[in-house]
Amino acid sequence: MAPRVLISDALSPAAVAIFKERGIEADFQPGLGKDKDKLASIIGGFDGLAIRSATKVTAKLLERAGKLKVIGRAGIGVNNVDIPAATAKGIIVMNTPFGNSITTAEHAIALMFALARQIPQADLSTQAGKWEKNRFMGVEITGKVLGIIGCGTIGSIVASRAIGLHMRVIAYDPYLSPERAVDFGVEKVDLQTLLSRADFITLHTPLTAQTKNILSAENLAKTKRGVRIVNCARGGLVDEPALRALLDCGHVAGAAFDVFVHEPATGNPLFGHPNTVCTPHLGASTGEAQENVALQVAAQMSDYLLCGAIANAINFPSITADEAPKLKPFIALAGRLGSFAGQFVDSGIKGVAITYEGKVAGFNTKALTASAIAGLLRPVLAGVNIVSAPGVAKERGIAIDEVTRAAETDYESLITLSVATQEHERSFSGTVFHDGKPRIVSINGIEVDALVAPVMIYVSNEDKPGFIGRFASLLGNAAINIATFALGRDREGGSAIALVEVDGPIPEKVLAEIETLPGVKEAKALAF
Repeated sequence: MAPRVLISDALSPAAVAIFKERGIEADFQPGLGKDKDKLASIIGGFDGLAIRSATKVTAKLLERAGKLKVIGRAGIGVNNVDIPAATAKGIIVMNTPFGNSITTAEHAIALMFALARQIPQADLSTQAGKWEKNRFMGVEITGKVLGIIGCGTIGSIVASRAIGLHMRVIAYDPYLSPERAVDFGVEKVDLQTLLSRADFITLHTPLTAQTKNILSAENLAKTKRGVRIVNCARGGLVDEPALRALLDCGHVAGAAFDVFVHEPATGNPLFGHPNTVCTPHLGASTGEAQENVALQVAAQMSDYLLCGAIANAINFPSITADEAPKLKPFIALAGRLGSFAGQFVDSGIKGVAITYEGKVAGFNTKALTASAIAGLLRPVLAGVNIVSAPGVAKERGIAIDEVTRAAETDYESLITLSVATQEHERSFSGTVFHDGKPRIVSINGIEVDALVAPVMIYVSNEDKPGFIGRFASLLGNAAINIATFALGRDREGGSAIALVEVDGPIPEKVLAEIETLPGVKEAKALAF
């Protein structure tokens, strides 16, 4: 029986044609994604679901999707898909990360011109029968400083277009190497420098815990007077009420937004200000972009349903069915090591070294390395997946050194991930025991034995009596229950580490109190 795919959002007819050409039955019902009840009533009969942003794939919906094997998102963002729920049911979630990059970059440039010359306001005035030539005094873009926050695929396209317009381009991106910045023709700077120098600021970063409100009230106050701000990336990157206040007082000369904290945005603090330009999330809205992502998602889903090939998966690596049983636990381990390292990154990454020792060195390590790099980048680049991670790292000039060798330890297999940043160099080693669960066995050369848990606390401290008691008492007083407690040290009286699994989230106040304990060098809350 041929696989069945439901297309529940508006998608190019070219996607339907690809499915049918490959022998897959495609049920094209654009607009169905807005009818939750009807979608839930029929989803159980399909092997694949092709969507854009309108369809919300919730855990409740997935409970009704007994046959569903793959969800294909025609576009980048998968915020409308419950990834953990899909993963728990063994459903592959794919996206199309590069199909609308040019379109989004061009929209950012268009909004920048609209701000510089007050085009929307002048159009309304002129069509109302007025001739207010002196009212709409603009500024030239030539020679101005453009500050780009996030210089990945879209940000780098914006940079190239801006350079062609004879702007001076500076960029803030912790994952952009100085060498790659030179290749792009931009000057890499820290965030504070960008804020103080930029005449225009454009954002091209995903929304993560690290980037949420990256243009906070505090950071907005540090911008150059007269700055103009463009956001075609994600709502939530900018503190909208704070920006409105700075528009009202004239510190910010203008703002052009295509994305908002709440969408559809029927009301917003930026609406109604004479120096704002707002569009309804049009970044990917061109015929070319929609055609590209539709063709890509249809091809990817067809390949998976017909032969098991996986491309651009958010929640699974590109591996064959034969490789999966032996690689799966080590893919999980590599991802955990990368996530460990990624949550410690506090400056630009200079290089990454991954060493495979023993039995694992004979495996196809490509998927393992991709999993490790995805884990490393994901804390800042939420949309990165196992397939796209190596390309994203290359794009940012992050050198990856992969080494395989015979076992030099007592472990049958050992993976070590070393990450060098501008400030630190850290290493994390792990293995998989016969229970199939990833374990951390060394951090920065200090041996430890810890299962990876959803919520953990890492502490580096001086090896002196009394620390464990004070630490445990502090958590107890905060009503935080300790599940497991793993310790390690390099020598008696030297440096020690603790990896502690706890039963709930760690309040920032508690983490701050841990950092004040005598002998503590570093404390960090980790989430997996």
